[in-house]
Amino acid sequence: MSRTLTRLPVLLLAAALAGCGIFGKEIDPTEGWSASKLYSEAASELDSGNYTRAVELYQKLEARYPFGRYAMQSQLDAAYAHYRAEEPEDAIAAADRFIKLYPQNPYVDYAYYLKGIVNYNRSVGFLDRFIPMDASQRDPGSALDAFTDFSALVARFPDSKYAQDARQRMLYLRNNLAKNEVNVARYYMKRGAYVAAANRANFVIEHYQRTSAVADALEVLADAYRALGKDDLAADATRVLEVNRQAGRFIADEPRPEKVSLARKLWGYLKLDEN
Repeated sequence: MSRTLTRLPVLLLAAALAGCGIFGKEIDPTEGWSASKLYSEAASELDSGNYTRAVELYQKLEARYPFGRYAMQSQLDAAYAHYRAEEPEDAIAAADRFIKLYPQNPYVDYAYYLKGIVNYNRSVGFLDRFIPMDASQRDPGSALDAFTDFSALVARFPDSKYAQDARQRMLYLRNNLAKNEVNVARYYMKRGAYVAAANRANFVIEHYQRTSAVADALEVLADAYRALGKDDLAADATRVLEVNRQAGRFIADEPRPEKVSLARKLWGYLKLDEN
């Protein structure tokens, strides 16, 4: 009997520790929370800058209440939280998931715009926040993705509140993409790959008209033709360059768009927990 009494406190302690998650499954403090409670707590964490915790709560909400209004809003907010946490791949994945699941949603334009902003910021680069750099010198992959995202937004939602900013960024991106092609052409010139340089320059002239890079492309084209011994073609390129320059047909660089203050999108009709 005494042995039994001695073991009893030990058993009670073990049970208590198990309940705290020491020996067993850790208790989830959000267990039993309603969709509205999960959403309000996640939104609070997001507004406080606790992005990782916010994403965690949004994911719990989606898993437990996958078919209600809060679940839809949480997907959009989770994409924004990933964006603010500087997790571009996760932000784009969350936005893509929202677009796929809710293509007719009245706020799907926000998802397209968010994707564009994420890729646009990646094309600018981290160092540009502190040291201005030539964006055309960067790998154009993210810039192309951003241009595609903004193009989709403008094509599908021309009257969206985000369309005008998207158009401005498309002009800036297109100009940088053209300048990137000229940079590649110049690289080929330095390597003695004159045919490749001429091809790149021609590509800019044909596909990126109305950009500031056209004048530079004509200069590279003339140099490439001269290096190839094609003096007649070089003279033609020079003539076109001078005629358009004197006529003032070449345009200046597009100004860099101002930094966007993208906010969390709160739906106007989100009022009741209908899960």
